[in-house]
Amino acid sequence: MSDETANQGIPEPEGAAEVIDTEYEIGQDNVEGAVGPIGFDIHNPVFLVSGMSIVAFVLYALVMPEHSAALFGWLRPAVTSTFDWFFLASADVFVLFCLFLIVSPWGSVRLGGADAQPDYSYIGWFAMLFAAGMGIGLMFYGVSEPMSHFSTSFGGVASEGGVRTDWAPLGAAAGDEAASVRLGMAATIFHWGLHPWAIYAIVALSLALFTYNKGLPLTIRSAFYPIFGERVWGWTGHIIDTLAVFATLFGLATSLGFGATQANAGLNELFGIPIGSTTEVVLITAITAVALISVVRGLDGGVKILSEINMGLAFVLLIFVLLVGPTVAILTGFADSLLAYAEYLPALANPFGREDVNFSQGWTAFYWAWWISWSPFVGMFIARVSRGRSVREFVICVLLIPSLVCVLWMSVFGGTAIHQVVADGFTGAQDATLELKLFKMLGELPLASITSFVGIVLVVVFFVTSSDSGSLVIDTITAGGKVDAPVPQRVFWCIFEGAVAIVLLLGGGLGALQAMVISTGLPFTVVLLLMCWAIIKGLASEPR
Repeated sequence: MSDETANQGIPEPEGAAEVIDTEYEIGQDNVEGAVGPIGFDIHNPVFLVSGMSIVAFVLYALVMPEHSAALFGWLRPAVTSTFDWFFLASADVFVLFCLFLIVSPWGSVRLGGADAQPDYSYIGWFAMLFAAGMGIGLMFYGVSEPMSHFSTSFGGVASEGGVRTDWAPLGAAAGDEAASVRLGMAATIFHWGLHPWAIYAIVALSLALFTYNKGLPLTIRSAFYPIFGERVWGWTGHIIDTLAVFATLFGLATSLGFGATQANAGLNELFGIPIGSTTEVVLITAITAVALISVVRGLDGGVKILSEINMGLAFVLLIFVLLVGPTVAILTGFADSLLAYAEYLPALANPFGREDVNFSQGWTAFYWAWWISWSPFVGMFIARVSRGRSVREFVICVLLIPSLVCVLWMSVFGGTAIHQVVADGFTGAQDATLELKLFKMLGELPLASITSFVGIVLVVVFFVTSSDSGSLVIDTITAGGKVDAPVPQRVFWCIFEGAVAIVLLLGGGLGALQAMVISTGLPFTVVLLLMCWAIIKGLASEPR
């Protein structure tokens, strides 16, 4: 029996590594069996607690739709208005911590042992990072967010009873087009740059370090061994892993809801297909069925192939818009947007004494909660494909390079839409709903029908890769860290991701999705802060 087989799919460290000596064996708390031809290998009690809780939630939303809709409507503003400072301050800590790791001596530690080699090429690695980490969000917000921040900044500050009622970032830039563009792009980059990728990097690094170097199971609880010791195998660890399942599931459901509404809007724009909950439910059901096929094919046969296809399509669409759009304005805007981001970053990242409460609570606090709720899923997925990288290489690639690509994406798509308003007087994208802004912008460029169809395909395939990757990750957590658990378990979670997205859409639309992602992101923020300390303790014991 190979070392990898003995460790339930987790390879042994190669070369020097400080393996943790624990009596716990991967899967020792699992319940194995079969119901007819369907086998299962589930962790007791993480699978049962998380699975039954989610089933109960779905039933509650279906049986009591009015009550659940009222709850969702109250939940989001209640959490963001109370804990906005906590989300913002925590995200700042995560960025500073990652930058510290890049320059620290611990940057030379290699994930998987001193002699480990990367499992994937840079191209394959980057493709999986982007498809899993930002896919649907970039399609949904690539035009809508820069345009929204530009419009609100240009509109200026509005107040009622001494309280600001506008949604502009910071102090706005009333009537100043150039300043509104800079502030709008800086605010957008703030939400898609260093901060979200720092969140992902921390979870991914902790999982990779404690799994590939320390020999622990690939579950969130393993990262807390330096803090809690053997207690991570008891109820302390059960709670951590169950929180990770909740955060992942609701974070994914939110993204799937965004993807369904945008695909629906695009299909209506191109083919006249009606917009409404019925169409969105059909879309989620159909795309979940496609995701099931990818789930069955596994990581290399499913997610990797789809990720590379999507990366190629996204690159083609990006280059097309760059070349046929206002090329010079986009390229100069890219550089100017980076400078604006650096200029406004301290003010945008300030967690205290903010007057722009709608922006800091309604945009930033929601975003940080969304990224944090995605972090168990994206972090574990990145960890699975990042073995063999040094800590410094890992953090630079996961933090800095994707941030630059996100800036480029927002500059090309958002910059083109803003240019259409400022230079051409076209306000179609500005006046459209969030999910339709992308297609209105593309409609003013050549080959609009083709590019809009490509945009819909990208949304759908990003939808599939997110659902597929999320199913793999949740299954790993609920299988006690096993990465080779029976396929029907991944099928179960894939179906449930779609079911939760449908229930939330029917029970309150995107507002309900956002409410649940906020509520699950809050407790997991505490988990991430503890992870930073655990990473320090873990790296300190590694040979360099």
